[in-house]
Amino acid sequence: MTGIVAAYITCGSHAAARTIARALVEERLAACVNLRPHEAVFRWEGVLEETEEWGLLAKTTQAVLPRLIERVRALHEYACPCIAAWPVADGYGPYFEWVAREVGPAPP
Repeated sequence: MTGIVAAYITCGSHAAARTIARALVEERLAACVNLRPHEAVFRWEGVLEETEEWGLLAKTTQAVLPRLIERVRALHEYACPCIAAWPVADGYGPYFEWVAREVGPAPP
């Protein structure tokens, strides 16, 4: 295991997604966040919904993930936001080293 985590978040608008993405990177909770538009079909409170959403993929570490989740919850417009994370098992080591350097406390 690498200690790197990919956190997936959805938002209802580009503006909301961008606000969350910028906050996560500025506050060193994510090294990078990718934003992508997509369609969603889901059931909410018994009603089948179809809408456009924005998906965010935030690259962070397992150690920082709890703080990232709390920050997203504080900024998010949804009552029950999608915040799901998966450990990254393998990949390019220098990239993972960069992610680890970019999250957490600011370097001196």
